[in-house]
Amino acid sequence: MSSLARTRRLAAALLAALSMLLVAAPAALAENGTGLAGPTTDKTITFFCFGVIAFFGLLVIVLSLIQGRLEKRKEARKQTLQRLS
Repeated sequence: MSSLARTRRLAAALLAALSMLLVAAPAALAENGTGLAGPTTDKTITFFCFGVIAFFGLLVIVLSLIQGRLEKRKEARKQTLQRLS
């Protein structure tokens, strides 16, 4: 079996599974207007939004720290190559 045929079969299977999940999701996740976390209140929404804000703040900080370390490694590697050449 060629690689292209295998890729097409995999894509078709994933598309079929995703379609089935999209069709079944409303019935599975809502019963009389109550979701998995119980009835939705203003307090629930507020705390969820605060969590989203905190997540993205932490994400920016962590990714900035990672980028700083990678830049430091890159500069050290450049200096080592210049010193050895």
